[in-house]
Amino acid sequence: MSTALRCVLFDLDEVLADYDRAVRVSRLALAIGSTPAAVREAIYESGIEDAADSGALDAVAYLDALSAHLGRTVSVAAWTTARREATRIRPDVLALAQALGTRLTVALLTNNGVLLAQQLPRIAPALFPLFEGRAFASAQFGGRKPEPRVYRDCLDRLSMPASSTLFVDDNAANVVGARQAGLHAHHYSNFDGLRSALAGFGLP
Repeated sequence: MSTALRCVLFDLDEVLADYDRAVRVSRLALAIGSTPAAVREAIYESGIEDAADSGALDAVAYLDALSAHLGRTVSVAAWTTARREATRIRPDVLALAQALGTRLTVALLTNNGVLLAQQLPRIAPALFPLFEGRAFASAQFGGRKPEPRVYRDCLDRLSMPASSTLFVDDNAANVVGARQAGLHAHHYSNFDGLRSALAGFGLP
């Protein structure tokens, strides 16, 4: 007899959405009058993004740090627009999440900063209202996947037991972390694989 799931917890990038870093970098560079190389270094090599993802920088401090590093003002609007243009929701996975949402709780946990959590309804409006109140960034829990406590704290917020939750992520290390936290977990590589994993729980 399969375990009865009460919650499916999705990763965002490369599961629910295609995410193109090059698009994000180029759009933000254009918006602030900088170069793609400088923006790429600021976001992905300076440590600022990692600090925000782990909760060490709140939304204001994160944008201030990027602005200081780049010598250009990075506004909420410019940052959000660049992230939105780099994010494309996968219709098949979204439709599956919507079907699941009629039977159990669906939620989202992404390694990102507080700013993304705040702006996600504008970055990926197709995810709402399905994930309303249940779309979380790792920064909200003071860490990053694959730290087991991040999953546990997220489930505490959802009032869901780990033993009744399936976590879905494209990063193998994050899948291992989820299992260490007591969740069921699926390493996402393609849509058919996810469907098969869900079928093992009698879903959708």
